[in-house]
Amino acid sequence: MDSSDYDIPHESYRRWSDRAILHLDIDAFFASVAQLDNPELRGLPVIVGSPGKRGVVSTCSYEARAFGVRSAMPSAQALRLCPDAIWVPGDFERYRELSGMVFDLLGSMSPYVLPVSIDEAFCDITSDPINTSHPVAVATAIQERVAQLGITCSIGLASSMTVAKIGSDYHKPRGLTVVYPGEEAAFLAPLPVRTLSGIGAATAAKLEKMELHTLGDIASLSDKDAQLLLGSIGLTMRNRARGIDPRSVDQFDPVKSVSNENTFLKDISTEDEVLRELGLLAEHVAMRLRKKGLSGRTISIKVRTTDFETHGSSKTIAAPVDDIAQIMPVVEELLSRVWTEGCPIRLLGVGVSTFDEATDQLTLIDEGDGADLDELRALSRNIDAIRDKFGSDAIKRGMA
Repeated sequence: MDSSDYDIPHESYRRWSDRAILHLDIDAFFASVAQLDNPELRGLPVIVGSPGKRGVVSTCSYEARAFGVRSAMPSAQALRLCPDAIWVPGDFERYRELSGMVFDLLGSMSPYVLPVSIDEAFCDITSDPINTSHPVAVATAIQERVAQLGITCSIGLASSMTVAKIGSDYHKPRGLTVVYPGEEAAFLAPLPVRTLSGIGAATAAKLEKMELHTLGDIASLSDKDAQLLLGSIGLTMRNRARGIDPRSVDQFDPVKSVSNENTFLKDISTEDEVLRELGLLAEHVAMRLRKKGLSGRTISIKVRTTDFETHGSSKTIAAPVDDIAQIMPVVEELLSRVWTEGCPIRLLGVGVSTFDEATDQLTLIDEGDGADLDELRALSRNIDAIRDKFGSDAIKRGMA
């Protein structure tokens, strides 16, 4: 399928004078799949997840959302809000199948597609001498073809990734929000500060105390005030609140990070427990990096406490790493920034990004420590080989 198959004459739309970035978000994806495969569930409040004591809502149908149920909500709370909901388990093979169909559809419309999760992606549909379709016509065609799969999607169309992302959430379900070039700031101005990705609950509360309630308020900040209130990302956030975002959709770098996370059946709260779990996650990430032939310079962690507050921290180092012995010292440093011993944790995550090709440098660990990086890498690769042959539990590292 070519985008010209759905071409509508340009005179039917206003002139589009800039890049055209589309963000597609499949509506209530997991619940929609359940209703697609089980028609008797259509029109009913469906929750995908486990109703158990420590369960969490993965997603829910719009009928369940009418009762106040939301994704990531504790199951116990969802049960109180919607006692008659129908709970269904996830079917990730089916989700991957339909997600692949949607992303293939995007790929048939443009060579520039960036999936960001199983149910959302960016796509650059800027008109060019070969594909002359108007961006609104292309977005409409994509939405119609997704509906033919038996699910629906909401789309934001704008000149930047930031505005497109916000637009896809502006009208749901099956919304199409078009922000023409030059109208970005006016569209964003009245929206709450939490609308902007990167501004969490704590930052929003801080801004509210400073009488900064909307993106228009953030957009009006001076350079100095933006940096004072929002730190190192202040100017970036201020510019995005104005609709200024030079990032481009880059299909040629599909692997942005390698990460692993774990949700615990029982909260952990001691330093020994947390470091042991982080060590296991870091080792798994390191093994995946080596298998992919990658090494990265940015190390990050995620900590979700028992009250569902999520905290993250990252650090970019001078040289790329792919071994637990190199990753863990940074992980421990990051942990000290975001967690205090005794605070219960329900989820931990470790990730590595900013990739370079794997190297065999000897200078990543100070020679004064007596560490030989070549020996560490050789040990890690031998462990990888043993696990590949005999299984992941065949050999385990000791944790100090």
